[in-house]
Amino acid sequence: MNKLSQFTIGAMLALGSVTAAQAATLDDVKEKGFVQCGVSTGLAGFSAPDDKGNYSGLDVDVCKAVAAAVFGDATKVKFTPLTAKERFTALQSGEVDMLSRNTTWTLNRDTAQGLSFTGVTYYDGQGFMVRKDLGIKSAKELAGASVCTETGTTTELNLADYFKTHGMEYTVVALGSNSEAVAAYDSGRCDVYTTDASGLYATRIALEDPTAHMVLPEIISKEPLGPVVRQGDSQWFNVVKWSLYAMVAAEEYGVTMANVDEMKESKNPEVKRLLGAEGEFGTPMGLPNDWAYQIVKQLGNYGEAFERNVGEGSPLKIDRGINALWTEGGLQYAPPFR
Repeated sequence: MNKLSQFTIGAMLALGSVTAAQAATLDDVKEKGFVQCGVSTGLAGFSAPDDKGNYSGLDVDVCKAVAAAVFGDATKVKFTPLTAKERFTALQSGEVDMLSRNTTWTLNRDTAQGLSFTGVTYYDGQGFMVRKDLGIKSAKELAGASVCTETGTTTELNLADYFKTHGMEYTVVALGSNSEAVAAYDSGRCDVYTTDASGLYATRIALEDPTAHMVLPEIISKEPLGPVVRQGDSQWFNVVKWSLYAMVAAEEYGVTMANVDEMKESKNPEVKRLLGAEGEFGTPMGLPNDWAYQIVKQLGNYGEAFERNVGEGSPLKIDRGINALWTEGGLQYAPPFR
């Protein structure tokens, strides 16, 4: 055997080993019959259980979308509630297959912690909530305040940066979970509660007297929140990434839960490719060809998920803002389905 042949065979064997390793998560998910998804311990509109333990929210819908893509059944998902401190360890150890847990995409997390962010479910930014009777109208008036937050988050780091930048002293009250931070704020243990703006609105409606609190106007950070998987598994990375993009693309092309069947006959080639009526775009990911059709049929498009969970159809009534489609002046954008 010549050296070239030896090299070629060796390379092929190595490639086979890499491919097998990369396919591990999808294979494991298929074998056990469900997606194990890490979510928050309870954040209204994003991931929260009802009194029967059934989870709902925008982050939850992303988990369900992956289950619909893999199994054709959005119910084949189990949820693991995780604190901010626990979430990355749970993913890295294999306790969960993915995180969809209002988690901010940062350089360090994406390069140094063995994690890969697959997209942005919700573009957010950190803000502050105070009691109205404090008479504070701006975050720049918070000098000397005590601030409740959850430890182990970018929130805690952004808080330090903001007060240092503006030359203000403050006292941080860092708690082990978001629920503990909220309870401490509601009981009067601190003057201010800080987290992502979406979380502030979700929290306010659950306080003893929501009308007694206000969200200050300043947004002090960029918080792109999205699903996370382990690094080194490109096939699973693609499955989770394109499950989210399928929902965004469906909204752009006017494909909804109600019309998805008739849209399979669309004259638009990209719609036909999206819904599996043309081409073979599931096979490279190890999915059925109708994977995106199943997502939209069972969960709707991104706009539908947004509205029922956090938008005007929900108690939070958050405006689409920068989470509108790119065609509407927002940032939500899916790469082409071709």
